[in-house]
Amino acid sequence: MKTNYTRIFSGNFILAQTIVNQLREIGVVPVLKDDSESGRLAGFGSAIQGNQEVYVHADELEKAQKIVQTIINI
Repeated sequence: MKTNYTRIFSGNFILAQTIVNQLREIGVVPVLKDDSESGRLAGFGSAIQGNQEVYVHADELEKAQKIVQTIINI
């Protein structure tokens, strides 16, 4: 299945939340994926806790990548 969303970050909860907040401030609508939390809510455990992925639509990719680079290089 082809999607118009691209993963721009995969990592710990704190950095993912920082990126999501910064993206929202500039009008980019991110999608946050957390498999461990989804599994926990469904009653399953996960060995990797706190790893999240941030996705953005292809139309917003360039702006989003600049934010990620700024935050990661801090």
